[in-house]
Amino acid sequence: MIAFLPDVTVLTVLLLVVGFGLVLLEMHIPGFGVPGIAGAICLILAVALTAENFAQALVMILGILAILGIMLGVVLTFFTKGKFFKPLILPDEQKKEHGYISSSDLDYLLGKSGVAVTDLRPTGSVDIDGVKFDVISEGEYINKGTNVEIFKVSGVKLLVKKVKI
Repeated sequence: MIAFLPDVTVLTVLLLVVGFGLVLLEMHIPGFGVPGIAGAICLILAVALTAENFAQALVMILGILAILGIMLGVVLTFFTKGKFFKPLILPDEQKKEHGYISSSDLDYLLGKSGVAVTDLRPTGSVDIDGVKFDVISEGEYINKGTNVEIFKVSGVKLLVKKVKI
């Protein structure tokens, strides 16, 4: 009869505890990955040193994966509820009244004039009031240095046409 549960030693328990702890640390403080990789190595070593056959290794791996899944679910639940790591979430709102402008809120540029700093074929860059914007001409080629005007704002697309002086 094949035993599916291996003989557990102190070293196995220590490797499992350290491995799960390091992976949990990596879940809380994502970054370079050293704790996560070290934790994975500890868990793999625990399986390799303990399992006597393939069936035992498979049972241990499935158990470890189940525990890691539960740990990830708990960590994600706490993150969404805001219980951990408040510093990761910006508490202040960036409102328009305070001078913040979304990159997708470019309607204020409608009707503004500027100078093409690159050739527009049909895309290129335009200087408007000292700020460089990527724009699209209305289909025609526009030479560098030509005066242009923004006649349409579509999301983050700025469409320009030549200004007749």
